[in-house]
Amino acid sequence: MDWFPLLNSLRISAISSIIVFFSGIFAAYYIAKTPRWLKGILDVIFTLPLVLPPTVVGYLLLCVLGPKRVIGEWFLNVFQTRLTMVWWAGIFATVVVTFPLMYRTARGAFESFDETLAYSAQTLGLSNTYIFWRIRMPYCRQGILAGTVLAFARALGEYGATSMLCGYTPGRTATISTTVYQLWRTDHEALALRWVLVNLAISFVVLLAVNFLERKNKARRTA
Repeated sequence: MDWFPLLNSLRISAISSIIVFFSGIFAAYYIAKTPRWLKGILDVIFTLPLVLPPTVVGYLLLCVLGPKRVIGEWFLNVFQTRLTMVWWAGIFATVVVTFPLMYRTARGAFESFDETLAYSAQTLGLSNTYIFWRIRMPYCRQGILAGTVLAFARALGEYGATSMLCGYTPGRTATISTTVYQLWRTDHEALALRWVLVNLAISFVVLLAVNFLERKNKARRTA
């Protein structure tokens, strides 16, 4: 059994989770400080990939990153590097698809933060950077960790946008989801079932982790 689809899916999910962790936290923190009308507009824009069909997201990304589009053509001419039909193209797809999960979860965690703690820290002369990383983030860590885990799980199971940007090349761009489809399409159902079971096992562990983090978060709030 070729384990490349699992390893490729894990590295794509891990890299995209790191990206959406920082970008989601940054967006959630600063958008919370914007005027209500602007916050509503940005919320719609950032959450849109969550409700769009993944294939639509993939098509829109192709319109931007394709080799005959402005950005894709520029990268191809300058760096001789394609942004589609390569394994790292899956990172672009999963970042866009999973960002709303991280953003919404982080925003909810920040909104539950008791701002009097920040005001008290400011009266002690502590910097905003210190307050954010040493007070706000530890207070909101359970919700943020849950969002990170959910983003990782969503990236691991992403198919629509990933298949459009990466395609399916065994040993080069194959992921678990695209491998399951290709094996089913070519009547290798027994092997496809093995990959389904692998994905189910990983998803089960991830959901257990999310439930554990949510229980800890509720326990902390009621304490």
